[in-house]
Amino acid sequence: MKFAKLVYSIAAIYGLIVLVPQYFFENRNGIQFPPPINHPEYYYGFVGIAVAWQVAFLIISRDPRRYRTLMIATWLEKFSYAIAAIILYAQSRLATAMLAFGSIDLVLGILFVLAYIKTRD
Repeated sequence: MKFAKLVYSIAAIYGLIVLVPQYFFENRNGIQFPPPINHPEYYYGFVGIAVAWQVAFLIISRDPRRYRTLMIATWLEKFSYAIAAIILYAQSRLATAMLAFGSIDLVLGILFVLAYIKTRD
């Protein structure tokens, strides 16, 4: 159970460090990764949902056995972005820097699966 607590705590802290500043970087992201963001509701919606998942990770980290079933949904949160990043990069539609973040999500997704396995009764 210590493994699950550690994995979900690290994932949450990392995610909050990476995501919360995005609330202030809309214009910068549009410049660094053109074209400029033309649907800010999607941008802020994504950031908000992603931040909410980091809070869920913190909740899971407090009592992994109690929230074990919720861990399955965390796989979707991690693998959906990781797989999309890989496909978009293969199509030359994603910057290498963004692929790196997708790769981190892939690793975290694998760790989430392992945490689920290790918390079974």
